[in-house]
Amino acid sequence: MLCAMDNARMPADPHGAQPVLHAGVPLGDARLAVIMVHGRGAGADDMLGLAAALRVPDVAYLAPQAAGNTWYPYPFMTAMERNEPGLSSGLAKIGALVAATGAEGMPPERVVLLGFSQGACLSLEFAARHARRYAAVVALSGGLIGPHGTPRDYPGSFEGTPAFLGCSDVDPHIPIDRVHEAAEVFRRMQADVDERIYPRMGHTVNADEIAAVRALLRGGAGL
Repeated sequence: MLCAMDNARMPADPHGAQPVLHAGVPLGDARLAVIMVHGRGAGADDMLGLAAALRVPDVAYLAPQAAGNTWYPYPFMTAMERNEPGLSSGLAKIGALVAATGAEGMPPERVVLLGFSQGACLSLEFAARHARRYAAVVALSGGLIGPHGTPRDYPGSFEGTPAFLGCSDVDPHIPIDRVHEAAEVFRRMQADVDERIYPRMGHTVNADEIAAVRALLRGGAGL
């Protein structure tokens, strides 16, 4: 784990020049684009493994890589300033991919934001800060970023965007109340929320979650 001094020495945009892995069909031929954000200590290739498990054709998968395999150094409920510049850089990386897909003719309403663990937290936070109609938002074991009491007065509306939040009730990294909070915030912002809490699952992805995400993608993610 980085100390504060190490954090201060990081480049201002540590993730900006990191690669983005691709799977599925080319963007120009895709019905949907799925931006897949990996967890702490994992990598973009792990998310492409999840893409293979989903088995949905005519979808383009884009998996950005974090510098050092970590989007931000401290736990997601730490004061946000301690997780800079990684946090802002990670959010900007997602924003750049949304913009890049748009430039290829894939507007946000055909883009799915999907993350696991740290990547789920980052995806939820990006979506909340940039609320609009997306094809879907999927958070597998994640919650909104920041300490208890962080204001959640995000502007905008999701305009009926499907949002899937799945997590264990005993996840060692994601308190269940933070999942409930994210679900409530997204409902308030007019997302169509499917929140599923799995007894004693731990910090992983289960078959029901994969089936739910597959159904979302095959069904056009609400389109």
